[in-house]
Amino acid sequence: MTVRQTKTPPIRSLIGGALLVALASSAPAQQASYSHPHDADRGKETPAALVKVVRDSTARFRDVRLAEAAGYSHQFGCVTGDYSGAMGMHFVNFPLVLDGKLDATQPEIVIYEPMPNGRLRLIGADYLVFAAEWDAANPGSPPQLMGQLLHLFESPNRFGLPAFYTLHVWAWKESPTGTFVNWHENVSCDAFDGTPQ
Repeated sequence: MTVRQTKTPPIRSLIGGALLVALASSAPAQQASYSHPHDADRGKETPAALVKVVRDSTARFRDVRLAEAAGYSHQFGCVTGDYSGAMGMHFVNFPLVLDGKLDATQPEIVIYEPMPNGRLRLIGADYLVFAAEWDAANPGSPPQLMGQLLHLFESPNRFGLPAFYTLHVWAWKESPTGTFVNWHENVSCDAFDGTPQ
């Protein structure tokens, strides 16, 4: 008996294809969920809706000087993983980190990838709240942003921070493993020379 095998596409290809379709669509419903976050559709936003908010809110920061003028400063060098790609260079807005709130239009961190020509390429945003402060103000309600749960980083951690919740949104560079993963498989710190610009 001959068994016929069918080749199934790799899961990454399926996810990547679905993400491209989602990002390519600009359905009015997605705009409505962003424009009216307190209506009955809250919590039903699509990943593309959050990506759109991040892009709209950070487009001006493609020029890193404008991010710095808005209160973001480079921290933590260039963050790379042991085997999971990298996070890149984090420019942190400390007043936003310390306010204990989450607002999709005001990311606590904007993320850049160092390029071989010495420039920085905006690749995403990162939302961050300290766990103790969030948990005290919102008992039993883990933080989420437009339907995406934030990830918990325990303490101690490599950043020397108390435990915190974080959500990376790779809005400016597509990630093959997902838009909201911590580590971007296709980001590299190889061109980082120790200076922010």
